[in-house]
Amino acid sequence: MSESRAFCPRCGDPVPDRSASDADGDPEAERAGGHATDPLRPGTEVELCDECYFEDFDFVDAPDRIDVRVCAQCGAVYRGNRWVDVGAEDYTDIAIEEVSESLGVHVDVDDVAWQVEPEQVDENTIRMHAYFTGVVRGTPVEEQVTVPVRIARQTCTRCGRIAGDYYASIVQIRADDRTPTSEEMDRAKEIANAVVADMEATGDRNAFVTEMGEVDDGLNIKVSTNKIGKKIANKMVEEFGGTVNDAETLVTEDEDGNEVYRVTFAVRLPPYTPGDVIDLADDEGGPVLVRSAHGNLKGIRVTTGDRYEADYEEGAAPDARKLGERDDAVETTVVTVEDEHAVQVLDPDTYRAETVSRPNYFDPDAETVPVLKSRAGLHILPDPDPDTGDDADESERYDPYANGESDD
Repeated sequence: MSESRAFCPRCGDPVPDRSASDADGDPEAERAGGHATDPLRPGTEVELCDECYFEDFDFVDAPDRIDVRVCAQCGAVYRGNRWVDVGAEDYTDIAIEEVSESLGVHVDVDDVAWQVEPEQVDENTIRMHAYFTGVVRGTPVEEQVTVPVRIARQTCTRCGRIAGDYYASIVQIRADDRTPTSEEMDRAKEIANAVVADMEATGDRNAFVTEMGEVDDGLNIKVSTNKIGKKIANKMVEEFGGTVNDAETLVTEDEDGNEVYRVTFAVRLPPYTPGDVIDLADDEGGPVLVRSAHGNLKGIRVTTGDRYEADYEEGAAPDARKLGERDDAVETTVVTVEDEHAVQVLDPDTYRAETVSRPNYFDPDAETVPVLKSRAGLHILPDPDPDTGDDADESERYDPYANGESDD
């Protein structure tokens, strides 16, 4: 009785029987190595013996050299067709990552383990020694490869634009009939930095602030994209009120012939800010302590304590003159409470007793009160909030009805 068995098509030696699991293995793995075309049966693949198999076996596929483009300013790596922030601590980390991605292991090898040892040759060259072990056809295999990594220091697109003072948008912070306060300008700077930080966190490498410069009538912020400029402008209006307008200026054309525009966002803040005391024209209700400049100007009458809101047509800029600010108030002594509408206090300049209006926020048990002396006379202001140093916390500052009153 004859025995049927397979023979190596290359050397003619018999090939040991494989287990069913080996015979029914991954077709891709079978085509990758260990098989050859049977010369007697064209188109039919038969298995090589171990000796012939290992003659052509390549455990590791490694490039002769790897060139890595690294930004000398920010450490970004150029991959594919763009710069990528990899967060590496030094160039050795980058070299290890690049080598790891470029090495390939034969698909027939099981239980693969490997390690890499970097060798710093010079400032721009790192020699990576990689050691591999595994098992193929039940035989332990190992291999060592050395891949030189050349570091090419360049300047990425982002750093190049920063160095060249590039900007696509400018935000102009201005105010009606006044100069923006230091609080408003500081807040604009904080907003710009926060918007850029948020966009960088999402992987946007084109986000940066080019320049912040204070000018005689406000603040100019140059930023890298129109999206950033728009966000800064809108957030300023959200916090302080006012309006924003934008205007486009054609500056150049890109490499594809598309027009490139630079956008200017002009933020115009209201003429009055929370804490201002104003005297309204053609209004006999008494001066108003401004609490909000969002939409229509809102505040409280310093003569009565009643709330005030400008008409829709007046918006945040009713016709008025500024008498002073909450910070201009000084403490003075309460002499006597005359009745529910009047109280006597000492004039902080002449020290004479003066009768003034008694607003509903006046505490009859108070020994001293803050007063503002102006061309409109002497008026009692609300006590500052002990936690903020102002007469309202942040929520009240922009909502004059935060004390629980309603419009009903």
